[in-house]
Amino acid sequence: MPIPASALISDPEELARLTACAPDVLSKVHALYPIRVSRYFLELALRHGAPLLRQILPDALELEDRETPSDPLNEENLSPVPCLIHRYPDRAVLLVSGECASYCRFCTRKRKVGGKDMRLSPDLLAAAVGYLKKTPAIVDLLLSGGDPFMLTDRQLEQILAQVRAISSIRIIRIGTRMPCMFPQRVTEELAAMLKRFHPLYINLHFNHPEEVTPEAAAACARLADAGIPLGSQTVLLRGINDAAPVLKELFYRLLAARVKPYYLFQIDQVRGTSHFRTPVENGQEIMRQLVGFVSGMAVPRFALDTPGGGGKIPLCPSYVEELGEFCTFTTYRGQSGRYPNTLWPPQEKTGPHPG
Repeated sequence: MPIPASALISDPEELARLTACAPDVLSKVHALYPIRVSRYFLELALRHGAPLLRQILPDALELEDRETPSDPLNEENLSPVPCLIHRYPDRAVLLVSGECASYCRFCTRKRKVGGKDMRLSPDLLAAAVGYLKKTPAIVDLLLSGGDPFMLTDRQLEQILAQVRAISSIRIIRIGTRMPCMFPQRVTEELAAMLKRFHPLYINLHFNHPEEVTPEAAAACARLADAGIPLGSQTVLLRGINDAAPVLKELFYRLLAARVKPYYLFQIDQVRGTSHFRTPVENGQEIMRQLVGFVSGMAVPRFALDTPGGGGKIPLCPSYVEELGEFCTFTTYRGQSGRYPNTLWPPQEKTGPHPG
């Protein structure tokens, strides 16, 4: 079931009428970065205010941020064929859709999502499948975009069938924000179709506890009931979720919806998004307030997707003070301790065997 066009707002003038945004600001931003908001999420955001509204409403600061790179992860140079990104040795990303139900103002692919240069035609899909077939080192494929759930069930099924037929692809993942932005898209029919392509994993994206509505939880349940493991990626956003109590509540709500908090990302260095950035130290302090104080199941990995396409690195604070004969450490409660760091029984030096 495709999303009805009437369920999405892409006209700056209509969005201005429904919000307090200035029409001229919306029009100027829209000329460079497309605008789209689902009516479902806008209604939710209007009820809960700035933490949700700022994620979807254009800001004049997007136009002032000119020094930041537009492609910080070097995706264009890591694309052996269009719409396929091969950054890690054993993983690749296939961009199957150029659209989303709502365009997040902090999007990593802000430069191209919603534009004309991100369409997976049959010829481009054939080229991507051909590359995957001749590159057996790739065993894990992520379908992303845009949002793959913007495709019809039939379109997505055809892509999944071609990918699953590649013998070297062991794992398929789908990245989507649809349960958050338009949960009605996640139907029983969609879940039943996806179930045919196991092992299949879905990476969701929630940033604030108020996004985990009964409708969103029901969408997650339909996917989980189809045997699909669900994880969530959260972006640390200034003034939106950069506080431990907010994230603690989000992560517990996700667990209750059968979604494992997977990553907490330091925001990518994307042009037009710098006003959302927080210092890395803030994220590390938040992690210190989570580790040990909430269930380990509720603690994601704090990470940075390094500029230049170097891949993700963990930014978690270290609790190890020194490594030597003992590993000395500080616990999450600030208590000092140590752990033996030598082999037992001691290894003897080996010499020549007797003749």
